[in-house]
Amino acid sequence: MPKIEAKPGWKAKLHEVIYEADTPSGKFFDVALLIVIAISIALVMLESVGTLNTKYYWHFYIAEWIITIIFSVEYILRIIAIKKPKNYIFSFYGIVDLLSTLPTYLAFIFGGHNLLFAVRALRLLRVFRILKVTRYIGESNRLLLALRNSRPKIIVFLFAVLIICIIMGTVMHLVEGEEGGFDNIPLSIYWCIVTLTTVGFGDIHPVTPVGRFIASFIMIVGYGIIAVPTGIVTSEITRSEKDKIPKNTQACPHCNETKHLDNAEFCHNCGKPLHEN
Repeated sequence: MPKIEAKPGWKAKLHEVIYEADTPSGKFFDVALLIVIAISIALVMLESVGTLNTKYYWHFYIAEWIITIIFSVEYILRIIAIKKPKNYIFSFYGIVDLLSTLPTYLAFIFGGHNLLFAVRALRLLRVFRILKVTRYIGESNRLLLALRNSRPKIIVFLFAVLIICIIMGTVMHLVEGEEGGFDNIPLSIYWCIVTLTTVGFGDIHPVTPVGRFIASFIMIVGYGIIAVPTGIVTSEITRSEKDKIPKNTQACPHCNETKHLDNAEFCHNCGKPLHEN
């Protein structure tokens, strides 16, 4: 008699929909959740506008509770769908999901006139929901790999910039002195950093010809410095494009590991099968 394959259980189906994106239902879930996240972020921004919050307070309040309930259900389903819930709960995305859901409940529980300011601060934590988008950006893996490979070069570059700021800040303190607003060396280093990064707040500025000459030199160097980290990261991105980055969206139902090679059948972290029958 031919062997009859057992159908995957409801937990396996739920895991495939929530944690993976290689099926129509999984893609639909991800797209729907992205739309909810985008709406939630837009509501947080609009709610911070005083006139809009006063006029549409109850609309924002009801919409916020609807979105919070959706995120709460998602959080619970993610815990149910995985065999070792702690691997998700204490993961980066698990913490982000919790932080994006808790503020509304905390504001409801502790909401009082005396705690109004604290409640508003808690509700601002909802901005963490924007981090939920990162799990859906596939090309971020290539950028993260390029940044990781560029880390030693960037650290050396930043160390060189710090030395320049310390030296030039000290020189400006000697040239301008307290009369020009450069009261001490730390303040002068702050001015050098602002000038070198071409931000130019304008709260401190040189008044002597020598000081202005040095400032002009620092500004020109600042424009050149901008190109250095860009070139470092770009070269690493170009190099990484030659290597094939896996596009497998399978998540292990046992340990929640996600970085698997294409067409992988078993988890490289725990060795358990990625597809359960």
